[in-house]
Amino acid sequence: MASIIVLFELESEQVLGAEGVGPGVLAVHAAGADPDVPEDPQPTTLCQRDTRSMEHSHYAPTRPGDPWYPPELADRRCRECERALAAS
Repeated sequence: MASIIVLFELESEQVLGAEGVGPGVLAVHAAGADPDVPEDPQPTTLCQRDTRSMEHSHYAPTRPGDPWYPPELADRRCRECERALAAS
């Protein structure tokens, strides 16, 4: 896959995140970039979840070998998305 978009699956709006503001991140997913609008994700993640309710993380690896997900959220990365990335 040429380009991916990293998305956050968030807790409901009523739940405060770890910092006491905003929703918390439940999971980190990957989706292909829309070919017509490269900064937007395709309709489903690599694990086939709907991307409409997810938030764009604006994360991108900065060096070769960096993980596809934000390192501080390693424990929340979607293993199914990770398997799909490894297979591509």
